[in-house]
Amino acid sequence: MYSYFMPTVNLMGAGAVAEVGNQVKILGGSKALVVTDKPLIGAGIVEKVTKYLDDSGVKYVIFDGVQPNPTVGNVDEGVALYKKENCDIIIAVGGGSPIDCAKGIGLVLTNGGSIKDYEGLDKSKNPMPPFIAVNTTAGTASEMTRFTIITDTDRHVKMAIVDWHVTPNVAINDPELMVSMPVSLTAATGMDALTHAVEAYVSTIATPVTDSAALKAIELIGQYLRPAVANGDNMEARDKMAYAEFLAGMAFNNASLGYVHAMAHQLGGFYDLPHGVCNAILLPHVQRFNMIACPERFVDIAKALGENVEGLSTIEAADVALEAIQRLSSDIGIPSGLKELGVKEEDLPTLADNAMKDACGLTNPRRATKEEIIQIFKNAM
Repeated sequence: MYSYFMPTVNLMGAGAVAEVGNQVKILGGSKALVVTDKPLIGAGIVEKVTKYLDDSGVKYVIFDGVQPNPTVGNVDEGVALYKKENCDIIIAVGGGSPIDCAKGIGLVLTNGGSIKDYEGLDKSKNPMPPFIAVNTTAGTASEMTRFTIITDTDRHVKMAIVDWHVTPNVAINDPELMVSMPVSLTAATGMDALTHAVEAYVSTIATPVTDSAALKAIELIGQYLRPAVANGDNMEARDKMAYAEFLAGMAFNNASLGYVHAMAHQLGGFYDLPHGVCNAILLPHVQRFNMIACPERFVDIAKALGENVEGLSTIEAADVALEAIQRLSSDIGIPSGLKELGVKEEDLPTLADNAMKDACGLTNPRRATKEEIIQIFKNAM
């Protein structure tokens, strides 16, 4: 038996954010906690959203204390503000960080305790308050998934919380909100989306439904990520990348992920590093380890990336997929190795230990020992 999870309402395309006030009313909200971060406030992105709340007569209070890797403390602060201001709906504005934090806030509000209590799979009992996610990056797909990642600063670990209750009621993807994304963020989030699609496609619980979404996402990223990085004002590239990240989200939300994410979560939690960059560096190295488990799947990935594999053996064609991923990463300015990010070899056993416990690794197509995870880290240095 397979499950399929999606938000009830998904609004896509230029101008979609204008619907946010109407969606609040449909969900019965009267006062919103808007969860975001200070850079998005400074860039004027949040104001573009709250303008439509003002026009609709929706009251709101802004919580802008979300860190790039949202923490247990960020969640607690958001919960306290929601209660203090008597809010009755949550609106997340941002990429994965504000949306994940908003999910954590909602989960604690209706289930009590600490967000630490919900690490793992489906630990909550009660639905969250009404929740609208307004996405501003083409990467994490947090706006439409049942995944939330929160950093436990006491353990220096990113907790993977997989719970269908955190799936937003409404997801809004408006490429006009993504135009001002910096080049580095466009690159990192784009590679995050590619990682989602690739890991979902080679997952042990992939289905024809998730396969179709994953392959189309890979195709779009292969065509449009470079143009989006080269020119942030390219609305066609922004629009197609918004669809790509959403499709990749559809895929991994239901087929789950693998060791790339299990390992990247540890780098983010331990060193406070950007998630998309960690994924991008690890992706070809983890998939080289995985390749012998399902080489024909990597042939499909090569084709989706626009590579010509005619006349090649299955293994040779699979190699082409890994080379294409590495070339894309290099073309858009992703660092070449983990050493550039300050990762230290003496920390690898601890990182590997924690990666082995991460729920994302459960659907990886090839099982790894701790020593093999350490070696993959070394290969990526």
